[in-house]
Amino acid sequence: MPTPGFDPKDVLHYYYAEFDPPDLMQRYSEVSQVPEPGVVRNFLGVRVPPVVYPSILDAMAGTIEPIPNPGNWHADIAEWASALRAVDCAGDVFRVVELGCGWGCWMVNSGFAARKTGRRVELIGVEGDPNHLKNAVKTLEMNGFTSENYKLFHGVAAAQAGHAIFPNVQAGTAGWGAEAIFSPDADTLARAATDPDVQVLDCYTLEQLGMGNVIDLLHIDIQGAEVDYVAGNLDNMNTYVRRVLIGTHSRIIEGQLHDIFLKAGWRMEAERPAIAPIQNGVPITSIDGVHMWINPALAT
Repeated sequence: MPTPGFDPKDVLHYYYAEFDPPDLMQRYSEVSQVPEPGVVRNFLGVRVPPVVYPSILDAMAGTIEPIPNPGNWHADIAEWASALRAVDCAGDVFRVVELGCGWGCWMVNSGFAARKTGRRVELIGVEGDPNHLKNAVKTLEMNGFTSENYKLFHGVAAAQAGHAIFPNVQAGTAGWGAEAIFSPDADTLARAATDPDVQVLDCYTLEQLGMGNVIDLLHIDIQGAEVDYVAGNLDNMNTYVRRVLIGTHSRIIEGQLHDIFLKAGWRMEAERPAIAPIQNGVPITSIDGVHMWINPALAT
């Protein structure tokens, strides 16, 4: 059992980084903003509509969030600072690809920060839940981005092109944590096509999404499929990706990612291990971990 009085979120302070996360977050914070009715504003100045997560954000509407310490409602110091690190080290154009983009969180936050520095931005997102995609469009556009800046794909990120089966959540209700079924056989695909509880979606590889352009930040949060995606797209990552920020869903996944990236010559730039308390003798992930990997061949 945890120590009495111990807040599990305290462990979010226990991250490792080759840069100074608090200083970086402070430099990008917007101190002159004012509250706006019906909207949550974060420390960067990004406007977040409560519809993206009503159970939490409805009560926060009209407020300004402080710098996360150690985290806010969706991310911690390690993840926030890693995303801003990619912005800090980008050239004149900042390009982000977000896999499992949800409401466009890391596209809009990193893109917003990059735009404030005068950089041109290109935002690319993939998401299987159509309700999340609607919220992503709303969030991006209420923060001044247009279709000239962003491109969204209704599908799933995968190691190879093809089709996957994905839950079909209730219209208007954005679900969280949905997992795709990759490489289904023909019979399974045929049954899925007539099943209202699922969708048959296109799979998108990194080559399809990046189209040969250098990517400053590849953000991956695909509910446990991280290892297969990285292994299957590693050649393209080696060629085109400067930094990879991954939400890890188990300690096993973290070890496998260590093995893949280190053997490929990448360096870890930041990490906060997955928080996995023991339940009946088994470690169960309660808060995803964070990995930030840098490609020495491309990154500065």
